[in-house]
Amino acid sequence: MSETAKISIQGVETELPLLVGTENEVGIDISGLRAATGAVTLDFGYKNTGSTTSSITYLDGEAGILRHRGYSIEELADKAEFLEVAYLLINGELPTKEQYDAWDNEIRRHTLVNTDIQNMFDAWPTGSHPMGQLIAMISSLSSFYPESLNPNSGEEARMRTITRLLAKMPTLCAMISKNRIGHPIIYPKNNLSYVENYLNMTFKHVTEDYELDPVFVRAMNKLLILHADHEQNCSASTVRLVGSSHANLYASISAGVAALWGPLHGGANQQVIEMLEAIAADGGDAQKYIDKAKDKNDPFRLMGFGHRVYKNFDPRAIIIKKSADEVLEKLGVSDPTLEIAKKLEQAALSDPYFIERKLFPNVDFYSGIIYRAMGFPVEMFTVLFALGRLPGWIAQWREMMDDKQPIGRPRQIYTGPVSRSFTPLNERG
Repeated sequence: MSETAKISIQGVETELPLLVGTENEVGIDISGLRAATGAVTLDFGYKNTGSTTSSITYLDGEAGILRHRGYSIEELADKAEFLEVAYLLINGELPTKEQYDAWDNEIRRHTLVNTDIQNMFDAWPTGSHPMGQLIAMISSLSSFYPESLNPNSGEEARMRTITRLLAKMPTLCAMISKNRIGHPIIYPKNNLSYVENYLNMTFKHVTEDYELDPVFVRAMNKLLILHADHEQNCSASTVRLVGSSHANLYASISAGVAALWGPLHGGANQQVIEMLEAIAADGGDAQKYIDKAKDKNDPFRLMGFGHRVYKNFDPRAIIIKKSADEVLEKLGVSDPTLEIAKKLEQAALSDPYFIERKLFPNVDFYSGIIYRAMGFPVEMFTVLFALGRLPGWIAQWREMMDDKQPIGRPRQIYTGPVSRSFTPLNERG
């Protein structure tokens, strides 16, 4: 393979170096293009632009491959705890038993949040969206830990900030759940695992015991792992861009949460349930909506089928389908909405129309079903996505800082008016 790519602009030929990744991905390094030619590239949405090199996540959408630091998502979801995957993403290697115990214990020590944060919750308007609350709560942590404002204050301080955020995220998410229904908060219990602690803080009532169901714990652990990182998506790129200004970690992550809030990104599993509820309200005829989805003149779209990146199948969906089946079987759910979901799933997996177009159920389809069955309100779905994605965001931020990457500053092609003279206000017609 040639080591350069040649580009000719207005008769002037320029050679640009090629970069080849460890999985043989080829990129053209255009870093010097503007200096050499005066031209920039135009790529709406950055669909064909690599903004960085990264050793965190490898994704092959054509082959349905997802790996973190070289480990397949299938193995990680089947064999690892969520905090193991978090350690892997952030630190580059799986922890030894000694490292994991120290990591786990340190996170357990920091699960409590300052009581003043509860006072902030009391000020939220009734019905305020959980994601808005989460953005504000994460950002506010920098006020409680002012030493975090300088992300260049050394590795020990940086890791302390990372640990605090990982530890407090489940507590904040659970507090949002309790605040939403007007219940007293449940404090974390350090004898519980990361996932168990979150479920206990979310579903336990002050006046009642709460028995952790191992089926729920396993399903939640898998879901968090499956969402832990997904390469340079909208929210990860946002974290990197904000962090490139040397904004503190809390500010950078809260910006990522804001990006995730959009329905085109983290809101997809919520859209799945809203679609199912709409079908149920219309009589529950799943076949009617399958036919609508196949009609090219009908604007209806099946949410949770196909994927923007995976052109064959979503490997995460294959993994989580088993957990979805286990949760529904365990609960013996009799929910018309979830029954419609199973009919849509069966149709997509057997109908030649969907098979030929590779419109298979994706991870958002199954995660929405699991969350609903477990009792999470639909407004909390994107918060759960953020809880899982947190280690990936942190890893992306840390890699960007460790590599000393420059501040992000995209270019543009100007399409406005050319130079013109200013007319005083009283002379304008």
